[in-house]
Amino acid sequence: MDQMIMSPRGVKRVPAIDKCFAILDLLVESEEPMGISDISGKLGLNKSTVFNISHTLRDLNVLELQRNGKFTFGTRFYILANRAGKRSTLIQLARPFLEQINKRTNLSVFLGLRSDARAILIDKVDSAHGIKVASEIGMQMPPLAGAGIKAMLCQLTDEQIDEILERTELTRYTRLSIVDKAAYKAEILEVRKQGVAYDLGEYIEGMVGVAVPVRAYGEDVQAAIWAAGLRNQVTEALLSALKELLVSISEQINYRLQ
Repeated sequence: MDQMIMSPRGVKRVPAIDKCFAILDLLVESEEPMGISDISGKLGLNKSTVFNISHTLRDLNVLELQRNGKFTFGTRFYILANRAGKRSTLIQLARPFLEQINKRTNLSVFLGLRSDARAILIDKVDSAHGIKVASEIGMQMPPLAGAGIKAMLCQLTDEQIDEILERTELTRYTRLSIVDKAAYKAEILEVRKQGVAYDLGEYIEGMVGVAVPVRAYGEDVQAAIWAAGLRNQVTEALLSALKELLVSISEQINYRLQ
């Protein structure tokens, strides 16, 4: 596999890229995450080569390294798939629900994945007539900002939440921001209990967000769906209806992803 190959047009192939895609193809075909030794054995590649390529892909967020030392797909993989029009199962499944929420509430609706203490947007639906929330697919939210990351963090263990909070500063984005770590953790535990997360102006003054957790692919990937709009758009009646709608949709998606 290390031999340089010439294409019909005389362009030299890059063996490292061949090996990179061999690893990605193998992970796509595998039903379980794989470690360095597993990948090396299956592909007949040197362990150091697999190590370097896998960790480079991890640095790029194409792969994620689990606590057991095995690799699975990371947030950038889903973002690239979405941009290419080849949406992941999660995006394909969630999209009609995002459109349904948007149609019923006239709010901007988002699907995101957790990357450490941040939420990364992987799909969204904006209203054709309502006020749009400025965002782009692939955008990383600031650390611990918004309702979406709360809904993602509630899927972690208490120990994992503590570890993230220990090394991540809480920023005072507005006068309503939670900057006490004990209070923030209590909020996450309440989200876990209630199944819904709120941001009532904590991240952006005058903006409201409501989020629900989506258990995308087991314990190693945390996702969420959330809707956001101006405070004067979200009446108390709409807030209550939105909670019920989002919780119901979360249950439907989680059931289909089992």
